[in-house]
Amino acid sequence: MPKQKINKSILKRVKITSTGKMMRKHQFGSGHLKRNKSKGALERQGHTSEYFKGEARSLRKVIGL
Repeated sequence: MPKQKINKSILKRVKITSTGKMMRKHQFGSGHLKRNKSKGALERQGHTSEYFKGEARSLRKVIGL
């Protein structure tokens, strides 16, 4: 039986914590038109947040966990 292929692009964008949570960064639009964005908006882009449960469940299948 062949090995299951995992999605490497998702694996690079996701951090899995020791407790099993899947964390992500806020990437959308963070490097574009920074002059017009407020300082708070740019700081929020740098923080990580946890995926929602349903989203994390489907990503685990793609990653192969």
